[in-house]
Amino acid sequence: MPAPLRNSASRKRTISHDTWKAVFDRFPPKVGGALLHRVNRGIEDPNRIIVVAGFPTDEAAQAFASDPDLPEKMKEGGVVGAPRIETYEEVEAVEY
Repeated sequence: MPAPLRNSASRKRTISHDTWKAVFDRFPPKVGGALLHRVNRGIEDPNRIIVVAGFPTDEAAQAFASDPDLPEKMKEGGVVGAPRIETYEEVEAVEY
């Protein structure tokens, strides 16, 4: 059985989802070793974004979150304020 993923959840507010997404597509979590990602946005406020990225290890998740290029990419994408980034161990994944 493979080791459980370390899912990094990053919550942020952007000036424009479309502007943010264009930058995200050039710098996705895959460049930091993520095996998957999911982008979610608010229903009432589409400029509120939550990205969940699955990494193989804690170290990979932490390395991506502390990438020195990340703050500049977030600024370029119109992220307002500091994002909230938390890492979780995946204990179950079910798709219906």
